[in-house]
Amino acid sequence: MKVIKSSPKYIEWLNAELMHEESSKWLSELRFIKDEEHFFEDLIKLFTLQLIDSKNFSKSKEIVDLLKSLRIKNTELIATVTSHERNLKIMVDGKDQLKEEEAYKDRHRELLIAVKRYFKEYRRLKAQLFKTVKGIMKSEKQKRLLS
Repeated sequence: MKVIKSSPKYIEWLNAELMHEESSKWLSELRFIKDEEHFFEDLIKLFTLQLIDSKNFSKSKEIVDLLKSLRIKNTELIATVTSHERNLKIMVDGKDQLKEEEAYKDRHRELLIAVKRYFKEYRRLKAQLFKTVKGIMKSEKQKRLLS
């Protein structure tokens, strides 16, 4: 008996409606993250002096660099997913374009992986930022109580 190896793929059959819903959800989340990034910038500005303190500097620099990198990635993903959404007409135009339809589905799978990876990295950044700011706030509160 031979074992057949298969490459891992998004097995579920994708129809146009499901792909549209998924792409719309991605765009909504990416746009929300874009707004949330402005909040993070304001938070960083508010605690700039504490973040550049010697004990927090390396961690803070890492967070700021990652935020900048993820902002660029977010903009790229929004543009890519928007373009992908516009090309959905290939799936619903009623013409049999098997190669184009299969290429569209493959691209959707690639985007699924890229977007999931981005969301995971973004959540990690968010947790790091909040943990750092929380530590700074506790420290500031203790300093005020001792004064």
